[in-house]
Amino acid sequence: MKFIFADAQDYVDPHYDFLNDVNGEGRQPYWDDQYPHEILYHAPYDGILVSRAIVGSPGINGKYSESQSMRLRRVGAREYLRFNRPEHLDKPIFGDCGAFSYSNLDVPPYTAVDTVEFYGDGQFTHGFSIDHIVFEFDSNAKDLSGGSTQSKERFDITLELASEFIKESSKQLGQNFTPIGVVQGWSPDSLAEAARRLIKMGYRYLAIGGLVPLKVYEIHQAVAVVHDVIQQWPDVKLHLLGFAKADHIHEFTRYSQIASFDTTSPLIRAFKDNKQNYYLPSKNGSLQYFTAIRVPQALDNNKLKNHAKTGRYAQEDLVRLEQEALGRLRSFDKGEAALNETLDAIIAYSKPLYWSPTSSEESMKRKLHTLRLQYQHTLEASPWKSCNCPICRTASIETIIFRASNRNKRRGIHNLRVFYEHLNKTRVV
Repeated sequence: MKFIFADAQDYVDPHYDFLNDVNGEGRQPYWDDQYPHEILYHAPYDGILVSRAIVGSPGINGKYSESQSMRLRRVGAREYLRFNRPEHLDKPIFGDCGAFSYSNLDVPPYTAVDTVEFYGDGQFTHGFSIDHIVFEFDSNAKDLSGGSTQSKERFDITLELASEFIKESSKQLGQNFTPIGVVQGWSPDSLAEAARRLIKMGYRYLAIGGLVPLKVYEIHQAVAVVHDVIQQWPDVKLHLLGFAKADHIHEFTRYSQIASFDTTSPLIRAFKDNKQNYYLPSKNGSLQYFTAIRVPQALDNNKLKNHAKTGRYAQEDLVRLEQEALGRLRSFDKGEAALNETLDAIIAYSKPLYWSPTSSEESMKRKLHTLRLQYQHTLEASPWKSCNCPICRTASIETIIFRASNRNKRRGIHNLRVFYEHLNKTRVV
């Protein structure tokens, strides 16, 4: 079961100055920054997925600049991602259409012809057919009953585009490219029917889409029914598209024909989860999590800027609280500050961050008390000192500070490494 990392320009400045919060001198983001497989000196994944929506196209604003988009099409995704060292050459490069980016449209903005052109220009090894996300999931619907009008329309659209895509990709891209048919449906039975139709079209690699909003038990229902279908064809592989529940991947090793899954979850949770921001392996073989310590930039944080504008806090006081929190954290890391005085400084800066006109004083006390306990757990464990990855060795406590992209993405890249090593152990078992 290969882990395919869905990249979204997730690189960091290797020369970032944490003390002054500035990038390296003369930095050019794409050319000077490093991808996870560069800053870690090895790839913490088995392949990379590049979404057409991230690259951008007419009508869809992506993260790539026009020159970056042109470069990817000119040199191919592998060279663009600098995923071309000898040890990377056998690792696949997947492409997809980024269906979430157009989920509010009646029909996808792409055709089979222009999608195949994108995959061909990018020299992708694998590419997903154009799909239209079905958000509805009814475990009890039988056969092709149930489902809203929109869900059934998207089911039909996805299959029609898949039929066009496999014909076009076979004609234009040949045998060195693997087309992957995307399964969409509103129920287990409709997913099974979609899988059967895709196999009949000639697909030997299927992907189950629409998994992101589903609960784990619903994902099991979806995977189980599609897996039952493809077991009739031992050569058919299965991919889990946008598998947001990466921590549960060990539960899916029972499905023998799952060949791959893609996720950004370990990286994204570094800065989008309320508590579980930093991964570390535990002694019992599972993952343990720590809360990153929020010390945002006083002059850039919108909430703090609003406090200064309304006069609730003086800007110089906010800057002073910010610097005291950072200073205590760095002193704590060196053994020069006590735990409680460090926590006092952090919580003092947290008060304006968590203040709300609708919260009572008692509610604020409870909130800050909970936060203090979470931060105490993090600081007492000092997990960055237990990690020997290049990020934790060079950035030390800066890795655990929740503050702007260069720290937050570093923490996410650290998480990718921990998750990948955990996955490797799971695959061995």
